[in-house]
Amino acid sequence: MAAGARVLVVDDEPDIRATIKDILDDEGYVVDVAESAAAAREARRRQRPDVVLLDIWMPDLDGISLLREWSERGGLPCPVIMISGHGTVETAVEATRLGAWDFIEKPISLAKLLLVVGHALEAGRLKRENEGLRRQLPAPGDLVGSGRAMQVLRAQIEKIAAHDTGVLVVGEPGTGKEAIARALHERSGRRAGPFVTVAAGAIARETAALALFGAEDGNGVQHGLFEQANGGTLFLDEVADLDPELQLRLSSVIERRALIRCGGHEPVPLDARVIAASSHDLAALVAAGRFREELYYQLKIVPLAVPPLRERGDDIPELLRYHADWFANRDQLPYRNFPVAVQNRLRHYAWPGNLRELRNLVQRLLVLGSTSEVTLDEVDAGLGSIGGAAATATPAVGAGIDFSLPLREARDQFERAYLQHQLEAAGGSVGKLAKAVGMERTHLYRKLKDLDIDPRRVENAKAEG
Repeated sequence: MAAGARVLVVDDEPDIRATIKDILDDEGYVVDVAESAAAAREARRRQRPDVVLLDIWMPDLDGISLLREWSERGGLPCPVIMISGHGTVETAVEATRLGAWDFIEKPISLAKLLLVVGHALEAGRLKRENEGLRRQLPAPGDLVGSGRAMQVLRAQIEKIAAHDTGVLVVGEPGTGKEAIARALHERSGRRAGPFVTVAAGAIARETAALALFGAEDGNGVQHGLFEQANGGTLFLDEVADLDPELQLRLSSVIERRALIRCGGHEPVPLDARVIAASSHDLAALVAAGRFREELYYQLKIVPLAVPPLRERGDDIPELLRYHADWFANRDQLPYRNFPVAVQNRLRHYAWPGNLRELRNLVQRLLVLGSTSEVTLDEVDAGLGSIGGAAATATPAVGAGIDFSLPLREARDQFERAYLQHQLEAAGGSVGKLAKAVGMERTHLYRKLKDLDIDPRRVENAKAEG
C-alpha cells in the first residue's frame, strides 16, 4: 500500500462515499469525494488522483459516460475502478473498452476494496514512471567503480538522498548526471513514486510551457510533466536551456510548491522533488544575466559535483569489464577481454566524452572485433576515430580564441569554432553533426542559431566546390 496516495471516490450515495472514505482513511490514503460527474471534474481539476473509484449509475451523468469523456479527452487520469450495484455484461464490456482497470460490486467488501485499490496503485505507479520519458534510459554502470572519487560520490548520494531538498548536479557532458539523479531518487523516500526526466533543450520552445505545466480548459485537463512527477522526482537535465519565461515559472513553482496550468487560474498543489543538472557554469550565466539568480539559489540548495572520467583512472578496468559484459548480454555479442596493456592505455586517456565515450568505444570494439582479446591497435584506432578530428582542430581553435575575453564570451567563441569545424567535416549535415558531437538535434539547432552558424552555407560551399 502506498501511504499518502490520493483516491477520488465518485458516488451519488452519501453512505457509500462515507463508508469507502472511512476505510481508505484508516489505511493512510488521502481521500477526495464527489457526488456527481460535475464534482468529479472539479476534484480532478484541483488535484491529480492516483486512483479513481467511479460509480456506474449516477443521476446527472452516468459513470460510463464520464469514463468515455475522460478517455476521449487526453486519456484516463489514472487507473479507474468501476463501482457497480447491478451492472450488465454489456456495461462491463464497454467500461473495459474505455480503459476501466477493474470492478467492485455493491455491497462493497472491505478486503476486496483494499486489494483492488492496492493493485491499481501499483499499476498506476509503473505507468506514471514512464510518462514524460522521451528517450531511452542510459546504459547502466555510471555508478560502477571502486576508486576514491566514486567512494566519495556514493557517500554524498547516500547522505543527500535522505533529505527531500533540491539538488543541482553539475558535471561535464557524458559524466552520467541522469544516473546520479536516479540514484538519489532510488535511495530516497520517494522511490515508490515516478522518476520523470525533462531534457530542457529537447523541448520545442512553443510547446515547452504546455509540456511542463499542463493545460486546462472547458474540455478537460492535460497533465504536464511536473504533475506526472507528483509523489516522485522530476529531473531537469541541462536546466540552463530553459528560456527566461520558463525559468520564471519554474522559480514560482518551486517557491509555492504549486503550479498553474496553461489556461488555468487556480494553483494546483505539487509534491515533487526537483533535481536539476547542468554542464554549464550557472554562476557565470547568472552574472551574465542569462540565468535567473533566484532560480539558481533555489536549485543549488545542495550542489553535487560529478567527477570527469579522466579523474577516475582507477575505475577504468572495472568500467571496461562491466560494459563489455552488459553489451555482450544485451546485444548478444561475443565477450572480449581487455588485457592489462589495454587497460593502462585507457587509464591514461583523457576521455573528453567521459562515460558516454567509454560506452561507445566498448560497444564498437565488441561489434568489430574478431578475437577474444582487445588489442592496443584496435583501441588506438577506435580512439583516433573520435579524437583525430579534435586533435587536428585544436591548434586552429586555440589560435582563434582571444584569451583576454570573459569566460562566457571565450566559451562562445570556442563553441562557434568547434561546431563550424565539425559541421564542415559532416558536409553540412546537422544529423551527422549531432552524432559527432553527442547532442540532441533539437538542442543542436538552437545552439547553431544562437551562435549564428547556418548549415546551409556549408552545404552551398560544398556544392560550389
